[in-house]
Amino acid sequence: MLSPCLLLVLLLLTPALSAPHERGLIFNLDTGELCLQSAQCKSGCCHRHSGLSLARCAPKAAEFQKCSPKSLYGVYYECPCESGLNCDVDKTIVGSITNSDFGICKDPQSS
Repeated sequence: MLSPCLLLVLLLLTPALSAPHERGLIFNLDTGELCLQSAQCKSGCCHRHSGLSLARCAPKAAEFQKCSPKSLYGVYYECPCESGLNCDVDKTIVGSITNSDFGICKDPQSS
């Protein structure tokens, strides 16, 4: 027979375990929610406007929009491109360090 405490724990954990894809407090965040890393966002982009602004989840850049190449930092001043697009950018060492290499999203299939 299960103890009352164990039964209570199982009853409380069941809803949390049955819905793993719902929005959480740390991961699977929606556009506009505060973030620290792009891995937290459903969109895959944690964006900030300046070095002093708070970062929020934002949609990835569409074709012909300004973009950043993938970064180790996980926070962007310009979001990376949507799936299937490439960020056409001239990378520099200083730009890679300061996260300031920006380009334009382009479809690699178009001429």
